[in-house]
Amino acid sequence: MIREKQLTNGFQYVEIENSYAYAKIALQGAHLFHYQVKEKTPLLWLSQAAYFEEGKAIRGGVPICFPWFGKKREDPTLPQHGFARTSLWRVILEEELDDESSHVRLELVSSKETLKLWNYTFKVTLDILVSNQLTMALTTTNTDTKPFELSCALHTYFAISHIEHVSIEGLEGKQYYNNLDGKSYRQEGKIVLKEEVDRVYFEPSKSVTLSDSQKKVTLRHEGSNSVVVWNPWLEKSQKMVDMLDGGYETMVCIESANAGEDARMLKPGERHTLKAMIV
Repeated sequence: MIREKQLTNGFQYVEIENSYAYAKIALQGAHLFHYQVKEKTPLLWLSQAAYFEEGKAIRGGVPICFPWFGKKREDPTLPQHGFARTSLWRVILEEELDDESSHVRLELVSSKETLKLWNYTFKVTLDILVSNQLTMALTTTNTDTKPFELSCALHTYFAISHIEHVSIEGLEGKQYYNNLDGKSYRQEGKIVLKEEVDRVYFEPSKSVTLSDSQKKVTLRHEGSNSVVVWNPWLEKSQKMVDMLDGGYETMVCIESANAGEDARMLKPGERHTLKAMIV
């Protein structure tokens, strides 16, 4: 069952339920903010202080970073992670594939507002397949007459039991750029989080596993040669108005991305798909 709903303030979202799972997708940002396989705990972390208001990004779930990741190099005053996560997308397809699988496609196209921030015309779609696993595919088409550089991410917040009980495997031996000090390193062993982490890993394995004391989650990606790992830790959490001080203890972001040197150049008429499959 797929239903279009809204909060009392008019904030619109799509609610999905089939025999396997539940999901909720905000039209603002094409933002998946809830996914849960039945009889299991939610896969995605959502801040208890998250905003569900026009023009404000939702803290948690899967924000869409587009058409740039992080700060815009040429103009750092522009919105961090681009404008897609606060733009209103349009639902262009809803289909129940069977009792176990539901598919929703949302679309964002260039407008007068986006051209003020990024002077290119484009079309981007997000396909979300909800079943006993979660699949997301972000497809960008260059509809302009000139090429453009694209960096993007499926900024997935995973819910965890506690930050002390998790590790991340699949990035051993990989080079990463540390955004905290601007230096590059090589990952030694599995990732254990004991402090703030903000890293872009390059040439990652095709799958990355999040091991928790209560579960294991595997993230597979296509069209991506970079994976972002992020946790703000206490000090940064305290500065975020939409995150409780202890919020960092129950989340970690592992993001399928085209970030940093993995940015893609699209010629007119070309398209690129960034895909993440989580099971």
